[in-house]
Amino acid sequence: MYDHVLVPTDGSEGTREALDHALDIAATRDATVHALSVVDRRLYLAAGEDQKAELKTSLEDDAQEAVERVATAADDSGVHCETIVRDGIPYRAILDYAEESPIDLIVMGTHGRSGRDKIQNLGSVTERVVENTDSPILVVRMPGE
Repeated sequence: MYDHVLVPTDGSEGTREALDHALDIAATRDATVHALSVVDRRLYLAAGEDQKAELKTSLEDDAQEAVERVATAADDSGVHCETIVRDGIPYRAILDYAEESPIDLIVMGTHGRSGRDKIQNLGSVTERVVENTDSPILVVRMPGE
């Protein structure tokens, strides 16, 4: 049922909880984990002309490090992992990758906000993916939230 599990990552510590769940599912089902990190083009396009190239390179390096951390954790768990770095708007790039690849499950973290915080943060990547995907999705509440 789950042969390909997508784990979007921004490299933050909070994504570790979602990764643990994804690796457990992948290990028990002999599935492949797809580690995807998206370089948010809005960040470097908003920078000054003299900073764009350097900022883009820095963001690409961070994204590569993020997927490599997932690959290392997958290897430690005996799970095959593919790493992907894309440029774009994060939720759209996640949705596009899930559509064009044989993804059976998306595993993402959320901050688990409630009340006023939730209303103020309706633009979150996880919420937009949940609202716009036809793929099964596991949303993991990040610790401490």
